Amino acid sequence: MRINGNQIRPGMVLEHQGRLWRVAKISHTQPGKGGAYTQAEMKDIVSGTKLNERFRSSETVERARLEQVEMQYLYDDGMALNFMNTENYEQVALNYDMVGDLKVWLQENMMVQIEFYEDKAIGIELPEKIVMEITEAEATVKGQTQSSSFKPAVVENGETVMVPQFISSGEKIVINTTDGSYVERAK
Repeated sequence: MRINGNQIRPGMVLEHQGRLWRVAKISHTQPGKGGAYTQAEMKDIVSGTKLNERFRSSETVERARLEQVEMQYLYDDGMALNFMNTENYEQVALNYDMVGDLKVWLQENMMVQIEFYEDKAIGIELPEKIVMEITEAEATVKGQTQSSSFKPAVVENGETVMVPQFISSGEKIVINTTDGSYVERAK
């Protein structure tokens, strides 16, 4: 499916120069002279090489058609992450490069979207928000709960998340998986 250069968004997979690229970052620029363009930082899905490319709003680029299949995360075997289709019990192993930084937010039995291109798994999409328990947090100092300052807290997977002062160890919080930020207390 062809899209205009100004419709490119982070996370999209594009067919460009005969290869598949995942868009990492974009910035829209409108210079004083000439037409507006989108500067896209892309990463090759197969080799991992990066490319910075400019797309004018009048140019079109091919957006890859991906099939998304809901699968359940099973386990990490030390070399790859293993997922299972809950409808037909077919299993898929994704290497760490395909998952990238999202690996830290995977939880056992979590349902995720696996992206396929021409029957080959090429990526993963986690739920936007997950619930995790705080294992370590600094003690709350009386009077600081009203301020908007944040403190570091360690969640059950060992990652550090910045949380408000009123959050304490043992509480469950909601985390945004795209940037690893605190959203709210779990209800």
